[in-house]
Amino acid sequence: MEFIPKQFLGDAIAVECEAGALALKNPVCPQRFAWRGQDYVIEELLAEWRDHARKGRMAHNQRAAHLRRASQVGSWGVGRIYFRVRIPEDRYFDLYYDRAPAGGHPHGRWFLLQELERVA
Repeated sequence: MEFIPKQFLGDAIAVECEAGALALKNPVCPQRFAWRGQDYVIEELLAEWRDHARKGRMAHNQRAAHLRRASQVGSWGVGRIYFRVRIPEDRYFDLYYDRAPAGGHPHGRWFLLQELERVA
């Protein structure tokens, strides 16, 4: 399946998952999410990928050997874990967990990145 971006969103969302499955460092794909006052059930996980690269000035505050390892497995508070999902009515979204503590969230936050359109 191939997809193209339909709409950029970038909105913070609330997610739900099986008890204990939302680990703070390496969460699994949630089962549902709440966005703009509506709940959505995730019917299928289509893809998952991770970006543990340090950005900006954080890319320069580690020794090279440590930086290589951190880019593969992550460091505390660094990186994003992405999930491409399908919800009912064949709608497709990319969502991610941002591991950076910010805005009163000490462990990171979930975001809905974009809605996608499936191309034949």
